[in-house]
Amino acid sequence: MKDLKKSLFSPTSLTRTKPTMASVFTLTFIFIACTTIFLLGNLHIHPSSGWLKTMLKNRSQFRSYLFHSNNGISKNTNAHHVFDKMSDSHVSQTGPAAVPPERNLSGFNSTLNSGSKNNNKDRSGKRKAKNKGRNWVEKMRGCDIYDGRWVKDDSPPLYERGSCDHIDESFNCYLNGRPDNAYENFRWQPNHCNIPRLDGGKMLKFLKGKRVVYVGDSLNRNMWESMVCLMMNSVKDKNRVFEASGKSEFKKEGAYSFLFPDYNVSVEYIRSAFLVQEWEMPVDNNGTKKETLRLDLVERSYDTYKDADVLIFNTGNWWTHEKTSEGKGYYQEGNHVHEKLDVIEAFDKAMATWARWVEANVNPSKTHVFFRSYTFSHFSKGEWNSGGQCDSKEPIKDDKDLLSLDELSPPIPQMLDNSVRKVKSPVSYLNVTKMTNYRQDAHPSSYRKPNATEDEKRVFQTHQDCSHWCLPGVPDTWNQLLFAQLLLNHRQRQWNQSNDVHV
Repeated sequence: MKDLKKSLFSPTSLTRTKPTMASVFTLTFIFIACTTIFLLGNLHIHPSSGWLKTMLKNRSQFRSYLFHSNNGISKNTNAHHVFDKMSDSHVSQTGPAAVPPERNLSGFNSTLNSGSKNNNKDRSGKRKAKNKGRNWVEKMRGCDIYDGRWVKDDSPPLYERGSCDHIDESFNCYLNGRPDNAYENFRWQPNHCNIPRLDGGKMLKFLKGKRVVYVGDSLNRNMWESMVCLMMNSVKDKNRVFEASGKSEFKKEGAYSFLFPDYNVSVEYIRSAFLVQEWEMPVDNNGTKKETLRLDLVERSYDTYKDADVLIFNTGNWWTHEKTSEGKGYYQEGNHVHEKLDVIEAFDKAMATWARWVEANVNPSKTHVFFRSYTFSHFSKGEWNSGGQCDSKEPIKDDKDLLSLDELSPPIPQMLDNSVRKVKSPVSYLNVTKMTNYRQDAHPSSYRKPNATEDEKRVFQTHQDCSHWCLPGVPDTWNQLLFAQLLLNHRQRQWNQSNDVHV
């Protein structure tokens, strides 16, 4: 026994036993610690195991045991972020308050979860709206909105016929006594996408604080009046819309505009039939002057609107008149008047002058520039001054009956296409040529004046207007396409800027 006690309690025995027991405890602790860390680092595996669920439910306590202070976590910031992301979905169960009585917990969770759900809904709604908008942009970018057809639509026009006092009388077919209004009941349907219906109120909000200027001939005046009426229709107090210039100035060179002060929006028209300067050249000492067209100078008024937010240009129809199409002693560059110049070459020179002005003066990051294409006239049995008529009550339905581009002399649509393509600055081309080709039914025709006398009616029968358009009517669709293009340009710019920020 004495030997046994000696062997058990001798110094040498104790020195042998201590390391053995220490090793056992050390290995056990390491095993438990490693197992715990492994489970915490792999929360995604075997979540269905009951024992693991119980352990995970209390993982915040494991974390407090393993990481007593924030100093320990900050050593591995990435791991800390990953852990926080993983534990976000269980935020209601972290900390000591994770084990209150069930009734108290349910009240806490309902409040927290309702806020979380609302936030998630908001985020989800914004994400869906953003994705929807992005999808719309992608679809519109791949869609030719000018390739389509006119479809019957019984929806009321965008503003009621006879309701807009600012329509020039020659475009106001309803007040001029036109008995039918079926021409109002068509909408343009692109073949591969849909365009938003134009709402004047939305347009005003979209253009808040902006200046919109239409520059061109009387067909752009037609389009400008359409836009004024679209916007006016959405304003409850019509007295809050002001004319900036009088009706007497309407057909003269210079600005003619409407102001919508509640939105700080102005919509203007500036007459410029050729986009270059109409001129007078003295021919003798008696003061006799000769009318010419300066192919090397833009209109004097151009500097007044170079900072506008939206510019819509057009030209074309006046280039088909006798003086321009013949080109004899009419075209001028500097002090030189061309004895004879082909209209195609003259047109190209004029458009090059316009393009240089746009490139040098218009800031593309501020101003959206549009150019509206040529629009068809529908004279039959003669021209505008030789008894031509356009009495049709239906649009052209078959493409083979459309007016041929090849028959136009000069070929204005092709000339415009080529000229706009050469412009170095961004210009959106409103290519409405084909869509207007179908609409032989939508011109003022002989309904050119209200309360016309019998003599005037006879004159109007032989001098019909088959170039301009009734309002409400086809120009409303041009503005609808303008709005769709503006939306597309705006959203593309937003996302381009957003992408630049994240690069």
